[in-house]
Amino acid sequence: MELNLKETSPREAVCSVTPERLPRCAGTVMPLRRNVDAVAPERLPRCAGTVPPFRLNIMDNTFILSDLGVVSALGSGLSATAQALAAGDASGLVRLEGTLPAGDVTRFGFARGVPGLDGAANTTGKPRVAALLDAALAQLAPALEALRETVPPERLGVVLGTSNSTMEEFTANPDTIDMAFPAEYVAEAIGAKGPAWAVSTACSSGGKVFASARRLLQDGLCDAVVVGGADAFTRVVVNGFNALEAVSPDLTRPLAADRDGINLGEGAALFVLRRGTSGVALAGVGESSDAYHLTAPDPEGRGAERALRAALSAAGMRPEEVDYLNLHGTGTTYNDAMECAAVARVFGARICCSSTKPLTGHTLGAAGAIEAALCWLALRGLAPVPPHVTEPVDTALAPFDLPRRGDRRTIRTALSSSFAFGGSNAAVLLRRI
Repeated sequence: MELNLKETSPREAVCSVTPERLPRCAGTVMPLRRNVDAVAPERLPRCAGTVPPFRLNIMDNTFILSDLGVVSALGSGLSATAQALAAGDASGLVRLEGTLPAGDVTRFGFARGVPGLDGAANTTGKPRVAALLDAALAQLAPALEALRETVPPERLGVVLGTSNSTMEEFTANPDTIDMAFPAEYVAEAIGAKGPAWAVSTACSSGGKVFASARRLLQDGLCDAVVVGGADAFTRVVVNGFNALEAVSPDLTRPLAADRDGINLGEGAALFVLRRGTSGVALAGVGESSDAYHLTAPDPEGRGAERALRAALSAAGMRPEEVDYLNLHGTGTTYNDAMECAAVARVFGARICCSSTKPLTGHTLGAAGAIEAALCWLALRGLAPVPPHVTEPVDTALAPFDLPRRGDRRTIRTALSSSFAFGGSNAAVLLRRI
């Protein structure tokens, strides 16, 4: 699009754009609107045949993660998760049997404490990811019941991240895989009739959902949003990562000199995001897409760096104000190297950080949400700063401040990073207020 701005004021330039030069959508010309009050109701997002009332209060943009339900290899529920986290308990990552080709081995972080799930076995009669979501929703039941008294169903949204969704159940018929299933399932379970969708950007899915949920509140389309992520064990995905030679036969060792791959895992984390004045605030979310390679990260970590800086900018914070960083920390050679380089450029070499993937496994589309949950527990004082359980650390990487088991420190801010295939990156910044 070419505009002649010579001797033209900004206002005149905007007003002089002809209709045919405006962005198009579905073959129609989108009208230029300068006043949010002029947006017609029919242009607002629809759900279940209704149009939610448009409410916008730009003076109140403090959003808190008021409640949490979480399940992973650490356990089910806040107490079990906090205790296992404090102990640096990696026993949930067990040797995976009967899934990989003969001679190939790895570990997998099966969710603990979920009725009907025992290792790879599923006796619930429903998709495996639904059982994980049920466990998280049960923990949120009191909060959701209280929410129904103040938030109309059409003003309650759902945004969930996933990468596998129902893949395990529908492996025999790939055409039936439903990536939207987790969001639809939760929306139906809680009676939400507001906007509901799933985000699937591989390993950054569970981080990017926070940006989407925040926008629903900022734009006045919802009064509360259930936000998080869920991914379940699937043989197809485990074998896929094995074919890429990306899995470790032993417990994954992020930042170690002899790191040799990931351990996958499963789990779910669901938050209630709403306006509030105290608790754990969603201070900022940063996103970037570097598209360096289909599977390999940018060796210089430029996309990761942009996401980290974007989160700080969104929160109006300086790098030195971040007390703790939960690394993506997959335990692969190249990911750990690029991430450490990016983190050192943004925060300096002495930032307090750790990778929790030896405790949960890499939960893919749920990772960003589960790792934000571990940060949330630490910010609430319910658990210590997540320990880094890998020793010794690669001396070629930056000499970060790595908290260990039993290391107690008080934090007010925490950032969780997620970096995915294709260069899809997200960083979620939380602050206790």
